[in-house]
Amino acid sequence: MSVMTLVIGTLVSAGGNSCSAADEYDYDLVHSSVGFKARHLGISWIHGRFNDVSGNFSLDREDPSKSTFELTIKADSVDTANKARDEHLRQPDYFDTKQFPLITFKSTSTKAIKGGYEVTGDFTMHGKTNKVTLVLMGGKEHDFKKVKRVAFSTELSLKRSDYGFDPKAIRPTGIGDEALIFIDCEGVRE
Repeated sequence: MSVMTLVIGTLVSAGGNSCSAADEYDYDLVHSSVGFKARHLGISWIHGRFNDVSGNFSLDREDPSKSTFELTIKADSVDTANKARDEHLRQPDYFDTKQFPLITFKSTSTKAIKGGYEVTGDFTMHGKTNKVTLVLMGGKEHDFKKVKRVAFSTELSLKRSDYGFDPKAIRPTGIGDEALIFIDCEGVRE
């Protein structure tokens, strides 16, 4: 919701392989997803995803604090499997994709924790930037046809009101303020 690619690289070091220089990875759109869900009328969930995501990261396995990560999501790629709702979500009272076409994450710090990593960075959506911290779990490295792959999963809770969404679009009788973001991601390098 980079956030995503940052996590990929960090978890590569959980694979136990060591290297003396940073490794460069690209976000693998085919084997990754950025999804979300938000409450509807306080009784059910609306699920969706973003179909156009890109990113890259530099992973220093010996010193994760030197790793850098960036992720970019095209906001107009929002997909809830309902064309009319998707078009409404692109309008000014929600994502306002004409004025704010990108959702981005850029890391500022990474530290190892038990079972994964804690990654903090600047998350920008709807023209407003806030610090967010991701707890990255999983991470497994795989070498397939001379391409190195790593994977991770994380969840993040965001409040739309923290990003300047139209207050009239956030109400108990419509779509709730909180959105849960789910990231399942692979990073690749030759």
